[in-house]
Order: sequence, then structure tokens, then C-alpha cells
Amino acid sequence: MGSLCSKQRHFDKPENEENGQAAEIERRIEQETKAEKHIQKLLLLGTGDSGKSTIFKQIKLLFQSGFGEAELKSYTSIVHANVYQTIKILHDGSKELAQNEAESSKYIISSANKDVGERLSEIGGRLNYPQLTKELAEEIGSLWNDPAIQETYSRGNELQVPDCAHYFMENLQRLSDANYLPTKEDVLYARVRTTGVVEIQFSPVGENKKSGEVYRLFDVGGQRNERRKWIHLFEGVTAVIFCAAISEYDQTLFEDEHKNRMMDTKELFEWVLKQPCFEKTSFMLFLNKFDLFEKKVANVPLNVCEWFKDYQPVSSGKQEVEHAYEFVKKKFEELYFQSTSPDRVDRVFKIYRTTALDQKLVKKTFKLVDETLRRRNLFEAGLL
Repeated sequence: MGSLCSKQRHFDKPENEENGQAAEIERRIEQETKAEKHIQKLLLLGTGDSGKSTIFKQIKLLFQSGFGEAELKSYTSIVHANVYQTIKILHDGSKELAQNEAESSKYIISSANKDVGERLSEIGGRLNYPQLTKELAEEIGSLWNDPAIQETYSRGNELQVPDCAHYFMENLQRLSDANYLPTKEDVLYARVRTTGVVEIQFSPVGENKKSGEVYRLFDVGGQRNERRKWIHLFEGVTAVIFCAAISEYDQTLFEDEHKNRMMDTKELFEWVLKQPCFEKTSFMLFLNKFDLFEKKVANVPLNVCEWFKDYQPVSSGKQEVEHAYEFVKKKFEELYFQSTSPDRVDRVFKIYRTTALDQKLVKKTFKLVDETLRRRNLFEAGLL
């Protein structure tokens, strides 16, 4: 009998271990489920080139460990690609303007840079770009400083010239160094189109996550062909952060040169606001690229955009910039309330003036977003 009992216990041991493992797995799943409930889901939306990805990179720099050396190195080819793509756009644009404009002579590239321009344009059209050498950088710099290219650059809004153009062209010697390692600023300026979905988890209060909310931010491609990938992310969202590039009121889409970028932003914002799954979702509107808007509005009237056709300038200088900004802000406010059904008017809606490249401003803005969302959570819990 004793041997039978001991044998029974021997057979029970693996079963007990198995039950213990199963219980441990269940406990971990329960812990992870509880942890997930405390993570606030943020969705970063906007059109292509609205500055979403720059905001995303700033979050990584501000509230995570930033970019390690290996990740910085991975941006070398992207930065070099941006240089080649930019000089090709400018070269080809100058040729087009020289053929079609009344004052065509000012767009004709000098004979000293003509052959160089053709060769650089050919390189810029390749699928794989060579490493940027000192020799190539000198040639690009010479072409960049050509009066015809500078005239063309002044009309960059018509040619899809990227915002990073001036920054990279003014840093060619550093970018072409044999031991070049991109800086954090280079990474922020670097332009690569977002495809699919990328995510990051962070807390605006820094390392001590116990003293504030934890957020999971999702960034998605803004181009039209990428927007269908957004839908599956719409459920369970705490807040939508919508980026609108307010400097692009006189520009057209990369995908459709007949469509004004601001009109596309307006239509997309309106569509997002009306989605049923955002009935109780907070909306944070980032009126982005204010630095570029500030420079442009003095030279290009707001009313070139159909949505802003009723705009009337009242002054000049900084006063006019503020007047123009307030006008644009009011347009978005009106659109929000026009597109929001009466049963949704109590959801949180905030507008922030942003410049994605300005780290201090982005940090301040996210602290304000965090404060707003924490207050909303306290209100819903009946603690306010």
C-alpha cells in the first residue's frame, strides 16, 4: 500500500508542476491586462508632410532614450538621399521654368554648372544613391548657389521642394565627411515617408512613470494610399492628435498636383471628426510648422487658398502674423463644431501652436496634452 501511495505521489508531481505553470501564465496575463488598461492610446493623424513623423521623433528624444549610435548611422543614407532628391527637384524645376515662364532667362543654369546639373539630376533619379563624397558635395554646393537654382528655390511651393532643403544644402561639407554621423537635428530634418504603422510608449513626466500617465503613440502614413491602414487603429483611442501644416496653404499634394494641401487637410480633419468610434475621443489639434507660416504669410497672402478666400490682411510684421494665425485657428474651430454632432460637443478639444523641429515647444505642448488628459480622466472618475 505504501509503495502504491508513493507511486501515486510520483505521478502527481508533473501534474502539479503543469498546474503551477498554467497558474503562473494566467497570473502574468492578468497583470499584463491590468497594465494595458492603464496605458492611454494616442493616434497621430494628418496628411503627408504635416510633420507627424518629426513629432514622433521628438517624443523619442524627449521621453525615451533617444537615438543610439547604430540608429543615428542608419540615417546617413536617408540624409544623403534627401540631398540628392532635393538637388534633382531644383535642377529639373529650373529647366521647366526656363521653358515655360515669361522671364525664362533667370531660370537658365549657368554654363559652368550645366553639365554638373545634368549628372546630379541623373544620380537623383536612381533607386540607389552613392555615398556623399567631398567632390560630390562641392558640385552640389556649386549648383545650389547658382542664381537660377536660387530663383527656382524661391518658388519651391510649386515644385514639391522639401522643407529640409535649405538646412541640408547649408551643411553639405559636414554631411560629406568620411566619418559623418548624423546629429539629432539631422535626424529631425531627415525626410522619409512613413509607411504602415509605427508605435512608441512613453510618459511625459520622464523616468518616474508612477507620477503620470503612460501613453502609447501610433504614427501612420499620411499619404492618401496609406490612409486605409488607419481604420483598424480607431478602436479604444484616448485621444487623436491631428497635425495640420498651416504653412502649406499655397502648396499642392505630392500625389495630386491639382489638389491644394490645406484643402486636403480640411477634408481629412472633417472626415476623422465624424468617425463613430471617436464619439468620446479627445481631439488635440496641432497647428504645425508655425515657423514656416510666420515667414511665408508676409509674402504669400492667405486668401490664395480657397478655404481662406475671405481673409483680409489688417497690418504688417508680427501683428499681421498673429492676425493670420488667429484666422486659421478660427477656421479649424468652426470646422470642428460644424462636424461634431450635438451629443459629442462635450468631448475635449484643444488647439496648440506647434513647430515640430522646436524641441522645447514640443516638450511644453506634450506636458499640456498630458495635463488635459489627466484632468479628463479625473473628471470621468468623478474626482473633479
